[in-house]
Amino acid sequence: MEKKRTPLYLFYLISLLVIGIDQAVKMAVHFNMLKGSKGQIQVLGDFFKLHYLTNPGMAFGMEIGFIDNGKLVLTIFRLGAMVAIGYYLYTLYRKESNKGLLICIAMILGGAIGNLVDSIFYGVWLDNAPFDAPTPWFYGQVVDMFYIDIWEGRIAEWVPFIGGDYMALWPVFNVADASIFLGITFILIFQKRYFGHESEESEKAELVESE
Repeated sequence: MEKKRTPLYLFYLISLLVIGIDQAVKMAVHFNMLKGSKGQIQVLGDFFKLHYLTNPGMAFGMEIGFIDNGKLVLTIFRLGAMVAIGYYLYTLYRKESNKGLLICIAMILGGAIGNLVDSIFYGVWLDNAPFDAPTPWFYGQVVDMFYIDIWEGRIAEWVPFIGGDYMALWPVFNVADASIFLGITFILIFQKRYFGHESEESEKAELVESE
């Protein structure tokens, strides 16, 4: 008896679920918390806190500063990535890839769209575009809130290049970032299981060609 496949739309529903949770949390933070340390909420002491900040660039506040309109370029890139990942999910499904891999790609897609919504619309909806933005559209800042205070202090002098410098490791991220991170992490951990079928198929094809 042939095993019934999970419908494709369910994987896209996973992406929609991630988007929904991500946007709900961002709206709750925006309308109920003060920005910065004034509105900070300790969850697990100083290690894990809720901390409302806006991110004008990529993860951890990085920006494309070496070109003009870097934020617009980043938003357009995110838009292209969303289309590419969505199509990749479709092609993997057609190839009958591992269900776990499909779930991971759906999580990555949902996270990518979640942050894309911020970039495109938040400059208008939440009026949070940078003051020098030429237009609020496509220049919205991403809302982050999960603050993990891993470590901060001065690097030992003997460490090459950065010795003696002060460094703080305190990523601040959101649900979309976490979904992307978890999707990529699970793919790396279970890559043999996820891509083993494709490797076997390619080996069989090479054997057939050699004969």
